[in-house]
Amino acid sequence: MEPDLFTAAAEARAEKEPGRSPLAVRMRPRTLDEVVGQRHLLKEGSPLRRLVAEPQGGPAGPASVILWGPPGTGKTTLAHVVSRVTNRRFVELSAITAGVKEVRAVIEAARRDSGGYGRDTVLFLDEIHRFSKAQQDSLLPAVENRWVTLVAATTENPYFSVISPLLSRSLLLTLESLTDEDLRGLLHRALSAGRGLDGAVTLAPDAEEHLLRVAGGDARRALTALEAGAGAALAKGETTISLATLETAVDRAAVTYDRSGDQHYDVASALIKSIRGSDVDAALHYLARMVEAGEDPRFIARRLMISASEDIGLADPGALQTAVAAAQAVQMIGFPEARITLAQATIALALAPKSNAAVLAVDAALADVRKGLAGPVPTHLRDSHYRGANSLGHGRGYQYPHDVPGAVAAQQYAPDAVHGRRYYQPTRYGTEARYADVVERLRRRLAGEGEEQAPS
Repeated sequence: MEPDLFTAAAEARAEKEPGRSPLAVRMRPRTLDEVVGQRHLLKEGSPLRRLVAEPQGGPAGPASVILWGPPGTGKTTLAHVVSRVTNRRFVELSAITAGVKEVRAVIEAARRDSGGYGRDTVLFLDEIHRFSKAQQDSLLPAVENRWVTLVAATTENPYFSVISPLLSRSLLLTLESLTDEDLRGLLHRALSAGRGLDGAVTLAPDAEEHLLRVAGGDARRALTALEAGAGAALAKGETTISLATLETAVDRAAVTYDRSGDQHYDVASALIKSIRGSDVDAALHYLARMVEAGEDPRFIARRLMISASEDIGLADPGALQTAVAAAQAVQMIGFPEARITLAQATIALALAPKSNAAVLAVDAALADVRKGLAGPVPTHLRDSHYRGANSLGHGRGYQYPHDVPGAVAAQQYAPDAVHGRRYYQPTRYGTEARYADVVERLRRRLAGEGEEQAPS
């Protein structure tokens, strides 16, 4: 099968005149073995390896691949590799600018090439989540009839953003953010490779660390910053890219922050303590330091979810909903937009009324359990739905709360060993002040005291 002559000519020219193409393009892997990171997808016998070895995937195999992951993790690269290794024509469209008309034109051309010239086509559709349901429907005939090998990329959860018929006909591959070591290897390769910078410059250690922070797991961003730094250094007649030169080139100040050391934990701790202390401005400062340092947004979101329960709790029950929604949004959109979502959640949590009653309550209950204060479940609460339970007395005497006025039956629920223990001690802050009144009224009713009325 002959390769695409136009693609081959373009690649040949790029090799002869490397300066014409961006560094990120020149360093794009040509085989799966050159791909950085994504080890879970590249091991021997993996679906991706089999797809490249047998491009059609067999009679029942997928004719479509969906690549899901953050920006700069290699989605476009993998599509190029599939095309290059299998000698197929590569056509790239973006869902931002292309519509059904452009997609149908590519599919029709692919049908002609396949039937008339025996040449197959890889259609790479970037940001497929931006296509409407009707637009995605237009891809189904081409996928089902194998007129093209569709490789679609998305930064959003495909289970929410891709129609079910297309998803069910596709091989879904999840890409992960690149680690610092992945990026470090890529940078060293770009500095020395002939199609890269070919040894023209070196990278100072502190500049390398800053570049990794700037990249934030994004290979394209790392190579673009490296190229900018190299250009700035060579323009000054220098052969080493210093931190100062790199900062000027990428227009970003270095942040003292070590994602694997003390600074990582110190700044994360300061963020949570500032939220706990209701200092919204300090919280935003520490959030900005984490964002600027390239911290994983999912890590930040997890810390916010913990804070919502640990430091706010029932003083503002909506705080946890806000934090969980932020975590879900961050997972779907990634940086840079995720910084806004994280800021919104941070502000909401910092300004919320505070209560640690939930933490104290569960820890007090755990302490009793660990001391051995457990005891058997009261007989009337035991499961009575199996044969023989009645003869054991299980469930006997149980009062169904919905059958009594106020829907609160005066009966014992806790084991004897802890009956009467008060684990939950609500505060009088925010919404929890209302719960404080409710819990006292309920406790009296459970003990058979007070009026028989529904709790407000």
